[in-house]
Amino acid sequence: MDSSMLDKKTKQKIINKYKVHETDTGSTQVQIAILTEEIKLLADHLKLHKHDHSSRRGLLKKVGERRRLLKYLQKEDEKSFMDLAGKLKLKIAKKMIEDEQERLRQEQELLAKAELKTEEEVEETVEPVDKDEE
Repeated sequence: MDSSMLDKKTKQKIINKYKVHETDTGSTQVQIAILTEEIKLLADHLKLHKHDHSSRRGLLKKVGERRRLLKYLQKEDEKSFMDLAGKLKLKIAKKMIEDEQERLRQEQELLAKAELKTEEEVEETVEPVDKDEE
């Protein structure tokens, strides 16, 4: 397999389909779409050539790069992330959404516990003072 993988026409079609603005060629969405197409091609190649370890390594690098870009897009622009994940039918995005929801839930839980603790500490310091001591 050559290093560019996608021919110019295919790459241009992907850019045109996923571009954010008229002169866009390298936005996160476009990069993710191109990587997704390259990953599909590499996966098909590896089904035929099971022992092609250098291509397998390339596939894993592309998957990792796409995951990083998806994570960035999810953090920066949730709506674009959801739209792109739907268009590309990405399974990994589903898992990332679940992970993010779990992280937020745990964060809320920790905040609630911290709030309770501070309320208890405040209550302890504001104990009613015996009138005999005054």
